[in-house]
Amino acid sequence: MGKAITNVEKAAAINDKGLLFYQQWQLDEAVEAFKNAAALQPTNPEYHLNVARAFARGGKYHEAIRVLGDYIHAETDEKLASRYERLFSTALDEVEEKLIAGMQALDLPVPLVGKAIQMWLEYRIAIGRQPLRILKAEIWAAALAFAACKVNLLHLTRQQVAEGFGVKERSLKEKYDDLVQILDLLPGDYRYFTGEENPLDEMIQAAEQLNHIYQDFRDA
Repeated sequence: MGKAITNVEKAAAINDKGLLFYQQWQLDEAVEAFKNAAALQPTNPEYHLNVARAFARGGKYHEAIRVLGDYIHAETDEKLASRYERLFSTALDEVEEKLIAGMQALDLPVPLVGKAIQMWLEYRIAIGRQPLRILKAEIWAAALAFAACKVNLLHLTRQQVAEGFGVKERSLKEKYDDLVQILDLLPGDYRYFTGEENPLDEMIQAAEQLNHIYQDFRDA
């Protein structure tokens, strides 16, 4: 007889499937898989955190925060748990304070400031158990402001943003690249777009129309 598969092994396999769903933006499936993994191994903090990450990627911040309570309860690393506990606070952290001041100085609209703050909250969830290093809050603030501008297709250069926050352009780019990778940002990203007409919608419609044309061609 073969060796029986343990709950630990089942949970790990289900979590791996969830990670694939997460990478492919099949977020409902990812949430379900991560929840099932956590149900099999409720003491494993990573599975709870992955549920929160999937919710955050889908812009469901309140659901992500709710699940973080389960994660914090399971987390044995006190430093990590404390980092996530701070997300429950209504007080602004240093990055958010610098972000608001810098974006106001650049005369950027209030809705865009709100989206940049949302981006920071969701980034801190999305990085999971990776280290979060904040040596200079202004750099993160500048990167978030620039990312919000790029998502919303605003023509503000990296140099302009760097000068507005008093940071080096190279440092800004490093953090910006990290935000793009972790949050999988796109131009017109619906999570952080503030305009009424999103160009991403037009691109999706055009792709669907093109797919129909090819399908009709093949069917003929």
